[in-house]
Amino acid sequence: MAEPRFEIPERFNLTQYLLDRRLQEGRGDHLALRVDQPDGSTRGWTYTEVAEVANRAGNALARLGVEPEQRVIVALSDSAEFVAVLFGALKIGAVVVMVNPKLSAGELSRLCEYIRPKAAVVASDAVPAYSQAQAETRFPRLLVAAHGPAGPAYQLENELASSSVELEAETTHRDDAAIWLFSGGTTGRPKAVIQSHASFANTTELYARCALGYRAEDVTLAVPKLFFGYATGSNLFFPFSVGATAVLFPEHPSAEVIFAKIRRHRPSILINVPTLVNQMVQHPAASSEDLSSLRFATSAGEALPVELYHRFRDTFGVELLDGLGTAEMWHIFVSNLPGAVKPGTLGRVVPGFEVSIRNEEGVELGADEVGRMWVRGGSLAQGYWREKARTEEAFRGEWFVGGDLASRDAEGYISYHGRGDEVLKVAGRWLAPAEVESCLLGHSAVRECAVVGVPDGAGLIKPQAYVVTDQPTPELADELKAFALARLDAYKHPREIVFVPSLPRTHLGKVDRGKLRGGRG
Repeated sequence: MAEPRFEIPERFNLTQYLLDRRLQEGRGDHLALRVDQPDGSTRGWTYTEVAEVANRAGNALARLGVEPEQRVIVALSDSAEFVAVLFGALKIGAVVVMVNPKLSAGELSRLCEYIRPKAAVVASDAVPAYSQAQAETRFPRLLVAAHGPAGPAYQLENELASSSVELEAETTHRDDAAIWLFSGGTTGRPKAVIQSHASFANTTELYARCALGYRAEDVTLAVPKLFFGYATGSNLFFPFSVGATAVLFPEHPSAEVIFAKIRRHRPSILINVPTLVNQMVQHPAASSEDLSSLRFATSAGEALPVELYHRFRDTFGVELLDGLGTAEMWHIFVSNLPGAVKPGTLGRVVPGFEVSIRNEEGVELGADEVGRMWVRGGSLAQGYWREKARTEEAFRGEWFVGGDLASRDAEGYISYHGRGDEVLKVAGRWLAPAEVESCLLGHSAVRECAVVGVPDGAGLIKPQAYVVTDQPTPELADELKAFALARLDAYKHPREIVFVPSLPRTHLGKVDRGKLRGGRG
């Protein structure tokens, strides 16, 4: 049986839980946000200031016609405005849909037709794309621009300034929709996952506060931006739940940017992803960077090769906690934890969740057997928007059954074996691309890589590696094949090495294996 869930009252509003409660606890003067500005300065925001601007945002949205349960797009860079609109919308009972502010007009038109938003709060440089999308879709919407031009858009700055700092929270139910997250794996059109107010509080309590031990003196810094659910939790909801401080910055993350932010803010928790882990350890100045302020770093979003774990740990002396979460369960439910890391695994199940490894017939498997991962707990989503068949396939009573393949050892540590639609059958045997990728990353010339299955001349599937390197030569290709052949079973080594300047990625930042299989690296 699953362990007891975090008990959440029937009438429950996420903004009250994460923000208003900090004021009630007397933490109003504590620093909630450190926001780096484009001019190089940093603006601090206390919990009282964040609560006031969130109330202004909620009042502004309500005045513009947004009602409970209606969708509000938030397409802003990481900023105090993003935080304010997110909490303000939740407080009035609206449903937040966070999206990449760089989406094209065509992508936005399709998105708006799908989710039918009442309003969109967007950055100024996104106003033309949103205006075009608004004109092309049949659903009327309000357009609220952050520091945007005059015309069809409302000025967010003006709307906030003219709104009251007092706002009574909508009496939302714990099961009311709060945020729609997007799930698309590595292929296919993204699906909107409907998550409730209760889901976010459940994982915050079980994973952030109990398992990881977030505390009030923590300062968090994230590589992924806030519109990713992983960062929304780790770099906003989690620190706010204990009265800690989150660092936000507008720049695109790179190793240089992250090192500079660590020097400036001295965070205690770094929220990372394997791509940036790789960039950080390969940076020429990596050995001279001081990361001693970090209590730990987390990694999620895609598989973390064991080689990268060791290089990060050896280079920086910081524990890297790999874990797995899904939009359907909102956030991480399997994780390595401080003092209990087993390299090469995802860690153990977070207490309060339950994971079962089963075969295709639904029969639970034994230790070290690879099967499909079933998970249940209090963060289970309500389903996919307008996707009845997919909802019925993935949500089975209390369980979410996704495409992830995993095994569990005798100690309870879970290892990831890829997604069912990514695993290759080569010479009659199963092959997880992550195993080959981890091997290739052990070669000093490989910056990034991805392995997919490609038919050979006889139509048989063989592993092919796409490699990002500074030395794309035929000699290196032969060397990498030999390197893998010497370390893996013969059937696993890549038959061809394709050098590419970068790996294609989905809207969620994951490697787009569909494009690679189509030869569009």
